[in-house]
Amino acid sequence: MGQQQGIWVLGGHQSDFARNWSRDGGGLDGLFDEVVRQTLADAGVTARQVETVHVGNAFGQLFTGQGHLGAMPATVDPDLWGLPAARHEAACASGSVAVLAATAELEAGRYGCALVVGAELERTVPGDVAAQHLGAASHVGHEGTPKYVWPQAFSDVADEYDRRYGLDDVHLHGFAELAFRNARTNPLAQTRQWSFSDDSFTSDPEANPVVAGRTRRNGCSQVTDGGAGVVLATDAFVRAHPELLSRGRAARITGWGHRTVGLALAPKLERSRDDTHVMPHVRDTFAGALRRAGLGSVDDLSGVEVHDCFAASGYLAIDHTGITAPGDSWKAIEAGEIERDGRIPVNPGGGLIGGGHPVGATGIRMVLDATRQVTGRAGPTQVEGAERFATLNIGGSTATTCSFVVEAVPA
Repeated sequence: MGQQQGIWVLGGHQSDFARNWSRDGGGLDGLFDEVVRQTLADAGVTARQVETVHVGNAFGQLFTGQGHLGAMPATVDPDLWGLPAARHEAACASGSVAVLAATAELEAGRYGCALVVGAELERTVPGDVAAQHLGAASHVGHEGTPKYVWPQAFSDVADEYDRRYGLDDVHLHGFAELAFRNARTNPLAQTRQWSFSDDSFTSDPEANPVVAGRTRRNGCSQVTDGGAGVVLATDAFVRAHPELLSRGRAARITGWGHRTVGLALAPKLERSRDDTHVMPHVRDTFAGALRRAGLGSVDDLSGVEVHDCFAASGYLAIDHTGITAPGDSWKAIEAGEIERDGRIPVNPGGGLIGGGHPVGATGIRMVLDATRQVTGRAGPTQVEGAERFATLNIGGSTATTCSFVVEAVPA
């Protein structure tokens, strides 16, 4: 990728993550129809200008019975018929892998303009069944129990922090409280109208009950229906369509990182026992994105969108992005450094805990939110003066990790 050629984000769309598409009878085709149409409209391109399509979706067959989702965009928009299209699955990082695949094709010169769409319907089944479906991204049959594999896995991550550095659960509660507080002003957040008591972000067993181990209800991301999309383009495409830049929606992806390790959590923790970080491959993913963007550290950013599927993963993201030294994430939480007006804002729109987590869409939503931040289009979640944002998106127990740097275009 890099700055020589540059990949442009021309615009995009996010559905309302509070909407229950299953209850409303919208279905996957309705969700794709909205995201495709509105993404193209926001980017200022037509379906006939798109040359390739990439779809992020992790669990379509399990929640809806529908597979072959690379063909769904052409199903809802006949002008996309005949274009090359593919679906990408990497658990919660499916959307980011779809973005990576699209940028690789654009960089290779195969195409000039790509539509990237992520979508997931997860509210088609009761919550306990949904948890079992989501557990398919673990090392099935080898770790955890089907119902609680992820809450327990990230409780185990919290325990590892406690073993290495010490961890007070008050800081996990503090991270979760910030996520919900940021979501209140996000007009697309799933929890924007939720109410909480004074005890909701404590260890009170009634106001914030245990789900598994150290994971409590208000430290969990949401089961969500939703989608997001972006249009990506090459320099050559933008030169041929200069009007696209005058709309004030475009930014550049200038850096990327991508690492994949084994499925199970325990070997990750064992392999990192002598490392400075709990998940060194996560650190290296983010550092790779910064390096490719020509940046020295996280302090060169205006903010970060991180993968807080649980409070423990958000806690992990703080020190793995370099906001603090290893094991010192609590210091950034206590000092307010990750607040929307802090040193390095984290998830100003509420992240996964507050905003919602339609799995296949999350990585794309992060890139879209980063783009809106650096173009001044983030509305009430805007970080003042934002010029450069990064993303950190993980799949499973960090088995797949992806990162992007999105920058404003110089005037």
